[in-house]
Formats: sequence, C-alpha cells, structure tokens
Amino acid sequence: MMRLCFVLFVCALLICPAMVAGQGKDREIKVTWDKESPVKKIVSPTKGKVKNVVFMIGDGMSLMTMYSTWAANRGKLNIENCRCVGLAKTYCYDRLITDSGASGTALATGHKTRYHSVGVDPDGKPLTTLTDLAAVKNKSTGVVVTCRLNDATPAAFCAHNSDREQAEAIIADYVGCGVDFIFGGGKRYFCEREDGRDIMEEMRALGYRTPENKEQLDAIESGKVLAVWADHDLPRPAERGEMLTEGTLKALELLSRNKKGFFLMVEASQIDDYGHSNQLRPLVEEVLDFDRTIGKVFEWAAADGNTLVVVTADHETGGLTLVGGDLERGEIVGKFSTGSHSGVMVPVYAFGPGAEAFTGIYENTDIFEKIKSLLKL
Repeated sequence: MMRLCFVLFVCALLICPAMVAGQGKDREIKVTWDKESPVKKIVSPTKGKVKNVVFMIGDGMSLMTMYSTWAANRGKLNIENCRCVGLAKTYCYDRLITDSGASGTALATGHKTRYHSVGVDPDGKPLTTLTDLAAVKNKSTGVVVTCRLNDATPAAFCAHNSDREQAEAIIADYVGCGVDFIFGGGKRYFCEREDGRDIMEEMRALGYRTPENKEQLDAIESGKVLAVWADHDLPRPAERGEMLTEGTLKALELLSRNKKGFFLMVEASQIDDYGHSNQLRPLVEEVLDFDRTIGKVFEWAAADGNTLVVVTADHETGGLTLVGGDLERGEIVGKFSTGSHSGVMVPVYAFGPGAEAFTGIYENTDIFEKIKSLLKL
C-alpha cells in the first residue's frame, strides 16, 4: 500500500508542472466581460520635437491578444488612438523562438543576443542600453513593471548577465544602473539574499527614496525613487488595483521635471504568465489594465506635445486564437495552441511626434535604433 502511494505521489509531481503550463491548450475557453474598461478619444500630436519617450511593453502580447481584449471590451481600446502601426520580428541570436531575456535585450540595446541572456551580447559582454544613453544626455530615466525587478525585461534595461535566472546578481546590478525611478516587485532579492547584502540599504545610501506604499510615494516631490512593493511579482490587477497606472503617472510627474527630457520603460509583465498557463480571463484583465495605463499616458503625452509613446511586445505567448464570441455582450471564445512562446511578429504602435518612423516591417532591434535617433542619443 505504501509503495502504491509513493508511486502515485511521484506521478503527481511529474504531471502537475505540465498542468500549469499550457493547461488550456487546444480547448475552447469562453469569457464574458461584465465591466467595460473606459476608453477616450485622444488626438496624437504631430508637430512637436521628441524630447521624451515612453516605451511600453506588453510581455507576451500579440495582435490576437489585443483583438481578443478589444472584443471583450465591446469593441474599444485606448491603443486605437495610435495613428501609426508596424510589425517587428522577434527571433533571437541562436533561436527562432525567443525568450523575454533575448527579446528584451534587443529592445533595450539594439542587439540580438542568446536565449536567456539579459543586457549582454552573444559573448557575454555588457551592452549599452537606452537608459544608459539617455543618462549620458542628462535625461532622466525610469522603469515601471508589474513583475519582479530581476525578471527578464527590466533586467535587460538595468542589468547585465548571460543567465536571466541569476536573480541576486541581477538585482545587485541595480546599484550601479543609475535609473532614477524604479517601480516593481522582487523585494526578497533585495533584502533576503544569500550573500548577506541589503540592496535596499545600498540604494538608500545612493540617495534613493524607498516608499513602501502609495501614500509614501505620493509624498515624494523630487529625487530618485526605488519602490519595491512585493516579495515576488506584483499581485494581479483585480488585487493590486490601479498600481501600474499610478506608478507610471508618478514616474511621469517626477521624470518630466528634468528640462532635458526623459526615457521611461513601462511593462505589463503578467500577460506572459497567463499566456503560459492558458488562462484567458486574467490575460484579458492584465491587457485591460495595460490599456488603461496606455490611455493615461496618451493623455499626458497629448498635453505635453513633445513626448513619443511606443507600445510593443517582446514576443507572443500561448498561441492564442479567437474562435468565437459576441461583440455586444463582450463575450470571447479563445483557444491556446501552446504553453510556451510562439514565433509570430508582434505589433508596434506609436503615438506622438515621430510616430511615422514606426510603420512597416522590421527587426525588433530597429525599435531601439528608431528611439535612439529620435531622442538624439
């Protein structure tokens, strides 16, 4: 009897991971969205000079992700205010299907690199990022994400490592990254480290304020900020509320005080997670949260007149297909084809002066080059 129980236990351990990734593969999933997310008509400025760039990344997002969310929201999204749209190829240096480390590095540095690398070239040498280049021009810089700060995309903009899984080493790189406004999760890798270092304290010694909640963050009127509000990733949107939007708007408030301009990267990180686990409802929830943030950024940029907003994805996750639904009821029926990434091109949306540079079909590394050129970095 005990032997049978042991065998069943081992089988459960082998089966459970497979149930987490790709659990909805090849089956229809129906979602009806009851609460409409607000959408506003916002006119894109065209005549200003590009002084600031907000680079917004939906991790794992695709055209089908956006279209499915558009249908769930009864035929409207803030992203539709973009007048210029392009397509980017996502393959990395050594694989046709990329991961977030290599694709994030392509976006941050303009270089293709190896699968699972962040901020380094194929030989492991550190690369210069958009945040680095902006700082050289005395512009302010920021990173706002809904994941842990050692995750692939923020790491690609702030750290350098050939293995994205080296969490403590990646967080240690934040000490020297120089980014002015940092917002996300991963506190355990700052404070509960095997090497005994307290990275939060080291950042405070460099002049960073470390607010622990919205009230403390709201009270900050100037200076560098490190806001790390979760041990791991931030909670899902239903639990965290408007945290992504509020963090992004605070970053805009502080960074825009620099008369020379700024560069800000914002990531909706958990689209990827729900693509991996084939969970359609929370995926839509994360995209709508991202779209609400996009709408607020568009409003800010339209009022400013000199801010370019670029919205794209690092890759697609889950192979989502919309196979049915009802637009009037906000009902969608989707199917996932994989629990991993796929190789489709991803959309690139642009809003504001310089937006026309992002039409066409191009490499993901070209997005870096376009932003670099328009900001005169």
